[in-house]
Amino acid sequence: MFISLNGPDNVGKTTHLRLLASRFPNVQPLGSVHEHHAAAWKQVAGEGYATWWFEESTTAELTGLLLDSYERRSGALERGRVGLLDRGLPMLIAVSAATASVKEGSSPAEALTAVEGIAAFRVLAPEVPVLLLPSLDTERSYAITSAREGRPWTGVYPAYQRTLHAVLLHQAERGAYVGVVDCEGKSIEQVQADVVTITGSVLLPSTDAEDS
Repeated sequence: MFISLNGPDNVGKTTHLRLLASRFPNVQPLGSVHEHHAAAWKQVAGEGYATWWFEESTTAELTGLLLDSYERRSGALERGRVGLLDRGLPMLIAVSAATASVKEGSSPAEALTAVEGIAAFRVLAPEVPVLLLPSLDTERSYAITSAREGRPWTGVYPAYQRTLHAVLLHQAERGAYVGVVDCEGKSIEQVQADVVTITGSVLLPSTDAEDS
């Protein structure tokens, strides 16, 4: 079984994965997909990475690479442990869909449908995906995450991030995530409590989650 934390840049995924790993001894942090298919990502990384991602790659190529890396990461899970994923399957689909929408000029919904079609024939591991959002409003959510970046996003990236926020909200409305945490106005401790409430049946044995 896997638990994934998903959401736009700077929402706190890494922080909350680290907190979960420090609290629950039965979990295994597995990081991002890029760490598990290094050779393939190395071929497209470097100075031309953004050009490949947003201009040269096809939607099928990008989606395929993300899903191949997802499968490799899933295969690294040790027996008897719960895998912690930095961006799970719904998020990877959202990333590819947002990229396709910006690159091809399609609507976020149209791009999401296309990417879901590419991913439909994959046999993937059981996952409990949780979505963290800076705000339930797309523009407010984008404003919060862009401010946390500490420097202006340039080029195609602002359009991509806005589209990604829209795709994530669309997925949430369609029930792609087991739980959605609205992080606006909440402390790290409050958000972590929400995450544990949603994932407790996997993180804790039997009914102990209710007692914690």
